Amino acid sequence: MSPTYFKPARLVALLALSIVSAVSSLAMAEPLNVQAVMVPKEQIRLDFKDGSGHFVLMVRREGTAAGTGLLDDAAISEFGRHDIVPGVSGDPSGYLVATKGEGNLAYLKWTVRAIFLPGKDGKPEINDNGFWEVVGGTGTFKGLKGAGTLHIKSVSPTDRLFKLEGEMVLPPQPTRP
Repeated sequence: MSPTYFKPARLVALLALSIVSAVSSLAMAEPLNVQAVMVPKEQIRLDFKDGSGHFVLMVRREGTAAGTGLLDDAAISEFGRHDIVPGVSGDPSGYLVATKGEGNLAYLKWTVRAIFLPGKDGKPEINDNGFWEVVGGTGTFKGLKGAGTLHIKSVSPTDRLFKLEGEMVLPPQPTRP
């Protein structure tokens, strides 16, 4: 039996086809930069009666994301737990559920550290900064990956502005012949 040899042109073509196939199956990260004003729909609050002002707020808030990336125009629901000592610090955390069309859900877990800094008038102002990560998804968000930063700002005594920045990656969709 004689050995099989590849001609250089055939070898180059085979290598190029392999590279194109590998690159086309890779998912590329997309930047995410969205914000949503979150309005309370349900709340449970525990106030410590020790004079510290310490409270724990469990809240469901809703809003609509606007900006750039996969979550633009998604309906957002927050399921949060905010453990706060006013004027000192706090540890809010929870989940955001992004809904974009029927059956398309993205689940994001978030954690924030709240620090109070002196404001313009000398009164403490809260600074909520942290991170988020994708922990699940359904429909078009199945297999979604992503992470980034989260900043929360007060826009009224009850409403909060959630700003999410980072990157998200959808897995490659199977191609149909």
